[in-house]
Amino acid sequence: MPLLNIDMLRGKTPTENKKVLDAIHTAVVEAFEVPERDRYQILNLHDPSEMILLDTGLGFDRSDNQLVIRVTSKKRSEKQKQLFYKRVTERLLDECQIEPRDVMISIVENGDADWSFGYGEAQFLTGKL
Repeated sequence: MPLLNIDMLRGKTPTENKKVLDAIHTAVVEAFEVPERDRYQILNLHDPSEMILLDTGLGFDRSDNQLVIRVTSKKRSEKQKQLFYKRVTERLLDECQIEPRDVMISIVENGDADWSFGYGEAQFLTGKL
């Protein structure tokens, strides 16, 4: 059920982009314990002039592999969120050679009435989910 928007710089192949999405999805399944087919991802590709990600004074530089993951989801525990941050960076490093310093994540929470998966229905409210 989490909806993920992933913003990256242009330049990777479609296969590389898919690997990034797959790595992130695996982390979602592991950390948030959602079903495998609970996958909602939107990839937004940008020119370098369209993405500026500094370090908030933390003292590290990002590379051309920088990306932002924005997660819209029902409430998750702090433990789940921290596990998600960890799993995402581990998987992206292992499977896509994207360094943890290049990964920025933001989670926005909402409730059951804020979701319609189709047919103009709020499936969480109707009991279908």
